[in-house]
Amino acid sequence: MLTLATTTPGEAEVFASLQGEGPSIGRPSLFVRLSRCNLACQWCDTAYTWRFEGDNRAHRDDLYFARSANQVSVDEAELAARLADYAEDRLVITGGEPLLQGAALARMLAALRTGKPGLHVEVETNGTVAPHAALDPLIDQYNVSPKLAHSGNPAELALIPERLSAWAADPRAYFKFVIASEDDLAEVEALQRAHDIVAERLFVMPEGTASATLRDRSRWLSAAALDRGWRFTDRLHIHLYGDTRGT
Repeated sequence: MLTLATTTPGEAEVFASLQGEGPSIGRPSLFVRLSRCNLACQWCDTAYTWRFEGDNRAHRDDLYFARSANQVSVDEAELAARLADYAEDRLVITGGEPLLQGAALARMLAALRTGKPGLHVEVETNGTVAPHAALDPLIDQYNVSPKLAHSGNPAELALIPERLSAWAADPRAYFKFVIASEDDLAEVEALQRAHDIVAERLFVMPEGTASATLRDRSRWLSAAALDRGWRFTDRLHIHLYGDTRGT
């Protein structure tokens, strides 16, 4: 079984949209959002995947979510059959932290690829969890978003050196750093040097859940990316749909 987030109670968060971030921005994609996360970013815009009632990890909105209304268990074969009905040929598995459910994901994708052999599969991960051995060969692209100090996560949990180096050595992995202030840039530079992250696979993205905030931060962040040879990514889905589930 896979544990998915929900759009409304009992309805799994599975939807077609444009990819809003990173190297595939603007591409029509099919999304599956899994529940549960091993980190707790204080600015997380999908806190309903992990900050359930009784969870004392910090979040700036200080909201708690009922687990029963925000999680649903789905059989792997049942989910594969549902996804096969969509026309999109790009699947984005997001979360939460999807790699916490690696074995079940591998079973689902093995079944799905039988009916959609040309499917391109992306996994969005915080970079702390190694891919399950059965899952890894089924993935075309990893969108790795290591969490910087401003996320509120301790570095020993969020920035695991051996994992970052492994991702940097994997040509399928693209790094996406969420930037809230200019102070964050030095931390990205240090991580790039320490793990030999090539600039072609390093994206910086403004943090924010409102278009005005993203535009303001994009002005100086785009210039910083240009100066350093990094790639810049916006959050297209926020501009198009707002900060809503299922988009």
